[in-house]
Amino acid sequence: MTDNRTWLVTGAGGMLGQDVLARLDRSGERYVALDRKALDLTDADAVSAALEEHRPAVVVNCAAWTAVDDAETREDEALAINGDGPRHLAEACARTGAVLLHVSTDYVFAGDATTPYAEDAPTAPRSAYGRTKLAGEKAVLANERGYVVRTAWLYGTGGPNFVKTMIKLEGVKDTLDVVDDQRGQPTWSADLAGLLVELGRGALAGTAPAGVYHGTNSGETTWHGFTQEIFRLLGADPDRVRPTTSEAFVRPAPRPAYSVLGHGRFAEAGIEPLRDWRTALTEAFPEIHRVHLKENTA
Repeated sequence: MTDNRTWLVTGAGGMLGQDVLARLDRSGERYVALDRKALDLTDADAVSAALEEHRPAVVVNCAAWTAVDDAETREDEALAINGDGPRHLAEACARTGAVLLHVSTDYVFAGDATTPYAEDAPTAPRSAYGRTKLAGEKAVLANERGYVVRTAWLYGTGGPNFVKTMIKLEGVKDTLDVVDDQRGQPTWSADLAGLLVELGRGALAGTAPAGVYHGTNSGETTWHGFTQEIFRLLGADPDRVRPTTSEAFVRPAPRPAYSVLGHGRFAEAGIEPLRDWRTALTEAFPEIHRVHLKENTA
């Protein structure tokens, strides 16, 4: 068992990884940040060496293959990152005694429910991406100190995402057709980062049991409703966003029609679920908009 309080963050260069580092900074925690160039999770020896060198108390795995459509024709590559990578981390954490927090996805479910998915609901991924993420979950949960945190519809300041895309399109299109038959929970990466840090602390304190948690903002909407809210925050007419169906935007990988996740397990850990998605978006929006303008005028 490691005796320090160092955190190790993989995928540290991504949108969520950056927010986890910012939250650890504000919390005064020591951490080691490893992006994909610094640590190849598909290399078991490299993963083992990194954990032996740094001896972290908590590992937060934010690294993932996230190109959902590309995974349909490159499943072996996606599996190496989403399945083998978490397995290598889980095995190394088991040897060193570190807590492992692994970020997963709503895509492990079939997406055909009508009420929020509980943490123990049966998994049934319908895409290659979902299958690879489920493989990672199983590997992490084989570790008695393994935590899986499923999220969905993630956006933030640190990388490409739906909010930035809609801000851009609002400026160049008179009207916008957006899918209205997929339901989910827009989730601010900074809120999820705070939840991961709180969960890691609970794990170290022995107050948060290992297992599966759902890390999404509360409430629910469709992509159409999400976009209308983005337009409102821009001061644009939300009626310029027109509803359409998934059939209008056929993609290689099927999208879940229903991605709403339940948050019941947090009560067991004494942790409050994340706030309503509208409240989070309202707070996040000014900075995302500022970053978008900077990126597009540089």
